[in-house]
Amino acid sequence: MKKILLIVAVSLIGFSASAQKFAHVNFQELVQLMPESDQARSTIQESQKAAQESYQEMMNEFQDKYAKYQQNVNSYTPATRKTKEDELTQLQQRIQEFSTSVEAELQEQQQKLMEPIYKKAQEKMNEVAKAGGYIYVFDRNSLLYVDETQSTDITPECRKALGIPAERTLESLQAELAAKAAAAANAQ
Repeated sequence: MKKILLIVAVSLIGFSASAQKFAHVNFQELVQLMPESDQARSTIQESQKAAQESYQEMMNEFQDKYAKYQQNVNSYTPATRKTKEDELTQLQQRIQEFSTSVEAELQEQQQKLMEPIYKKAQEKMNEVAKAGGYIYVFDRNSLLYVDETQSTDITPECRKALGIPAERTLESLQAELAAKAAAAANAQ
């Protein structure tokens, strides 16, 4: 009798496990291809460009003052030399402080811009998973192995729910970004 109960219990566990539905999704692909990500990338690039221009202006000022200092160092009195060296040191410190603060600000801006995008992608993925009756959805990028016969890729359904055109891929996105970078480089 105990053997029969054991066999039934093992069978029920096996049946229960096989009735569960598993899915996987390429979450990073969803986030990167969302139309909202294009706007966020554009905003971040504009901010980076403005920061780079400010940094370059500061560096140019430093280089000009340093070249002038080098050119006239022998004619300066000790007090003038000390003043010029202090000025260069302060300018160098301002440049370093600017660089550090702008880097932190750009990271914060990126986080603020991307947070609602990640949230929207998560919500749509949850809706698709719930509608499909999946009990687990794994991120494709963090899996070492997936048996495609026992797990369903819901990335296409999520792409559709997020309004990502079928023809848009990570490769086409990379091509778009490369073309924009080349156009920007040619404009300079």
